[in-house]
Amino acid sequence: MTATPALAITYAPVNQPGPSLSVPAAQLRSALVCTASVTRARRAPVLLVPGTLLNPSEFAWNWEPALSRAKIPYCTVDLPNDGMADIQIAGEYIVSAIRTMHAMSGQKVDIVGHSQGGMVPRWALRFWPDTRPLVNAVIGLSPSNHGTVDANLACADGCAPAIWQQAIGSHFLAALNSYQETFAGISYTNIYTDTDEVVVPNIGPHPSSALTTGDGAITNVAIQQVCPNDVSEHLGIGTYDATAYAIALEALTHAGPANPALVPRSVCLDPLMPGVNPLTFPLDFATLGAGVAETLATYPHVSTEPPLACYVTAHCPGQPAPRTRATRTVRRRTARRSG
Repeated sequence: MTATPALAITYAPVNQPGPSLSVPAAQLRSALVCTASVTRARRAPVLLVPGTLLNPSEFAWNWEPALSRAKIPYCTVDLPNDGMADIQIAGEYIVSAIRTMHAMSGQKVDIVGHSQGGMVPRWALRFWPDTRPLVNAVIGLSPSNHGTVDANLACADGCAPAIWQQAIGSHFLAALNSYQETFAGISYTNIYTDTDEVVVPNIGPHPSSALTTGDGAITNVAIQQVCPNDVSEHLGIGTYDATAYAIALEALTHAGPANPALVPRSVCLDPLMPGVNPLTFPLDFATLGAGVAETLATYPHVSTEPPLACYVTAHCPGQPAPRTRATRTVRRRTARRSG
């Protein structure tokens, strides 16, 4: 099973101005929840982006307490329909989050995303060039930068829009990676695992998560390059894996992408990343897995990949992004966190 071959189109030049956002501003604002320390922050705040089938609750018991302890300001963004809807629309949430966080903090933004959450910020950077000067780093935890054969198999009888878009050979991925994958002034750290069972293949000379082209500074690193005996899988690398966190923290606390050589090998002895409570971990991880399974089983399928937005093409400059019916979010969160 393979995705429909990518359209023979001329993609928008990389510096073509992005379209106006189609999602209502109030909806975009309500999806972003920040710590109070983001306002006039002294360092780059972190935007946490969840993956497909997930929402910001995946970070509540790991990354959020870890960043709080490290005194790093952060926000979370709630993508539509647990990241199962059209990723082009999810990209608008990232555009809005980047602009809002930069305005709040006066700083460039660091982005940490898991799976689709590590890939979708690149859609914002590719098609809204005004966001590029506002971003310092993009750190992906098994990001689906080049898709996964799992999606090709899952979509044999129809699947969710976002899964269609992450199938190898999709129109979406061809547009995302058109011309160049990275941009000058931004550091890209792609952290993946050789035992990934969701983003496949993520092993060998051409792992799906890796980026290789463009003007950005790039580090592609498997957790096994730092800790050879670390066998964390796809959910684990984004939620509890100590090696992945240590590599990401290296990128967050030093200029440029992560330097794996600077990660202390003592991290290989840590069963869990900072922020994870060992007493509640089994229940926290089981709850996460149960939510993923339920969403996967119940989310409506569509028979084809969503069409590419007009702004993706060179012949449609300045056109607004298409509206979509898939704009609801499973959880409404409007209160700002303290801390």
